[in-house]
Parts: sequence; C-alpha cells; structure tokens
Amino acid sequence: MLSSSSDLDILRTEIEHRNPAQPEFHQAVREVLETLTPVFAARPEYAEPGLLERLCEPERQIIFRVPWQDDHGQVHVNRGFRVEFNSALGPYKGGLRFHPSVNLGIIKFLGFEQVFKNALTGLGIGGGKGGSDFDPHGRSDAEVMRFCQSFMTELQRHIGENTDVPAGDIGVGGREIGYLFGQYRRITNRWEAGVLTGKGPGWGGSAIRPEATGYGNVLFAEAMLRVRGEEMEGQTAVVSGSGNVAIYTIEKLLALGAHPLTCSDSSGYVVDEKGVDVHLLKQVKEVERGRISTYAERRGGSARFVPGGRVWEVPGDIALPSATQNELEEKDAALLVRGGVKAVSEGANMPTTPEAVRLLQEAGVAFGPGKAANAGGVAVSALEMAQNASRTAWSSARVEEELARIMTDIHATCHETADRYGAPGDYVTGANIAGFERVADAMLAQGVI
Repeated sequence: MLSSSSDLDILRTEIEHRNPAQPEFHQAVREVLETLTPVFAARPEYAEPGLLERLCEPERQIIFRVPWQDDHGQVHVNRGFRVEFNSALGPYKGGLRFHPSVNLGIIKFLGFEQVFKNALTGLGIGGGKGGSDFDPHGRSDAEVMRFCQSFMTELQRHIGENTDVPAGDIGVGGREIGYLFGQYRRITNRWEAGVLTGKGPGWGGSAIRPEATGYGNVLFAEAMLRVRGEEMEGQTAVVSGSGNVAIYTIEKLLALGAHPLTCSDSSGYVVDEKGVDVHLLKQVKEVERGRISTYAERRGGSARFVPGGRVWEVPGDIALPSATQNELEEKDAALLVRGGVKAVSEGANMPTTPEAVRLLQEAGVAFGPGKAANAGGVAVSALEMAQNASRTAWSSARVEEELARIMTDIHATCHETADRYGAPGDYVTGANIAGFERVADAMLAQGVI
C-alpha cells in the first residue's frame, strides 16, 4: 500500500531502475509523484496495490524500423515509436514528433504527460505519443512523403479512431499529416477521418487546430493574471521558439493587446522592440522554412538577432516557453525574476527544469505547467474527432468559443484542486492531482487490466 512520501520515493526508485537511461521520463514521473502524498491521505482508495505502478507503466510500447529512399536513391533507416500509455478515459491521443532527438525515453515522458493533460480537458481521451528520429529539416517534399508513407505502413496496424488517434507535434505539421493520412487510406481502403487529427480543413480537419496550443496557452496565462487582478492587455511577453506553438502564441498575445518582444530558434533569438510582426514571422518560418535571423534582417531597425543567445535574457511581464523540453533552466528563471516576470506559462511540453520551477514559485511567480497550459491543442484535436464522428464541420467562432471554455475550465480545476489540497496558487500541484484523480477513478472502476 502506498501511503507516505517514503513509499512514493521507493516506487520512483523502482521506476527509474526499470527504465534506465530515460532522464526525461524519470523527470516527468518524479514531478507528478512528488505532489501526490496528500491525495493518498485524503483518498485511501488510491493506495490500492498496483494502481500507481500501472499508471506509470505504458499499456503498450511499439518500436519499429522505418526504411525510406532519398531523392538520390540512397536508403536510410530511421526508428519509429508509438507509446500507448493509458486508455482508461478513452482512445490513446497524442502527437507524433519527427526530430533527431527522439528516443524511447522522450516519447515515454511525452506520453506520460499526455495522460494527465488529456484528463484535464474533461474530454474522453486517453494518453499516448509517438514519433521518429527522422529530421524533416532540409528534406524535399518527396523525401518527406516517402518517409511518412513508410512510417504509416507500420503504424497503421496499431491505430484507429476508437483505439489510438495520433496528431502532429514538432516536425509534424499539415504536410506530414496529409502524407500519413493518404497512406493510411491507401492501405486500409477506408476513409476513417477520425484516425488522425490536424488534418486540412477541406478534408476532415477542424478550424483553429493549428492555432489551438498557442491560443490556449495565452488564455491560461490570462486566467492566471486575472486571479491576481490583472489583464493581459499592455503586458510585455517573452516567447521562445518560432514553430507552430510560438507563432500562434504571439498571434493571440497581439489579439489581446499584449506586446510580444521575442522569438527564437536553435541559432539564437530575435528581440523586436516594436513587437513581433507575426505575418513576417509566418512568412519566414512557415512558408520559407528559414532561420530566425532572416526575420531580423527584413524587419528593420526595431529588431536585432542575438546569435546563440538565450531568449530569457530579455525582461518581460510574462514568459511563454514554446520550444522544447528543459529549455528554461534555473539561471534563466533567475534572470526572469530579476526582470520582473509575473507569470510563466508553458506552451511546450516540460520546457522548465524542476530547479527553475521551484525558483519561480518561491519568487511568487504564477507558473502554469504544460499539462494544463498547453492542453488547448489536444482539446481541439478531440473536437476534431467529434466533428469527424458526426461528419460535420464547425465554424471557427464555435471552435474558438469551445477552446476558451475548456481552457477556463482547466484553469478553474487546477486552481480549485490546489486550494482543496492546501497548496493555494500552486498550479503544478493542482494540475497533477486533478489529472491523477480523473484517471485513477476510471482505472479503479475498470479493474486490474
């Protein structure tokens, strides 16, 4: 029976021993387990033997070979992954990531986080994640197509609209989803629109899906500010990244009257004193697939590019890490606090290290963890599944209204749960416990499976 912090420490050690060389997964599990001690005191039924052990062990882990040919006829072999983590609340749901850094530990950390994130939405979706160590950067459309077709040739055995519904993530946008869906349709001879989300709006996709993660993160940050008696309008914002999440974070900040100052990529960051021009940023990153330095060159005197720098050097009222895991370290958090930051809201998955989270919370900064703050993307993916099931298409206004409602509910759930367990204002504790309760209740009801 798990009933104390020492029991949870023993479990964490066992999990780390059984899953060696997976530091991101260890970090994600540790961050959740550290907050659960008061839950077992209040809800002893959760101490049932094996519940947490089952929650921390994926239901299924799939690894496969992905051979493909480049434009010169050379054969390459990548590795594909799909970790179907927990389906107690519904079919597995979570993105595919194509990036050279992808390995089993990263996919497991993302899948574990997805379980709690999806639970917080209140929608009927379980948690999973997948991807490959394939790098689409610099590859032609034909090469990306051949890779996606090879990847889906194996993946299609394991997915379905009532089983597992992948979506996009880093390196997987509308182009990749299109190629993946085409191959799925080719192999299965079925128009099963609900098997993938993030599709084009003309063939089963949902309005606002590309924007959803960034928009939702800003709405969560706005809710945190309102609790403190402030509004988003007039706030300066520091945003990392320049991919889908960052672009639409910046777009929503502008729409709400905030002043986004920065964007970045692996080469460095741009600071734009006039505020980031989102239309120029989209042209450079989405159309031309160029480097962020090109933005500064075209923007003129208000923008400067800082090669190799860290975006957190720029002072701002709010910070929205929107690039990748562990990008905001303790030294960066110290810089933000000295710069007067009021709130940090995670657009990426686990972009803030545990040491940085502690420093921010101790400094009184409102901190929105990714499993709550960036849940807008998967929420709209679930709305896309609902539209596919009924063969209807909702208006942009309706989807955006639903997104705003879901993000408001997630914020309220996290805030109220933190209060209920004696940790007022601690959104990390609130998100972890609220997500855990929903999944644990479903697991208990369904027996030992």
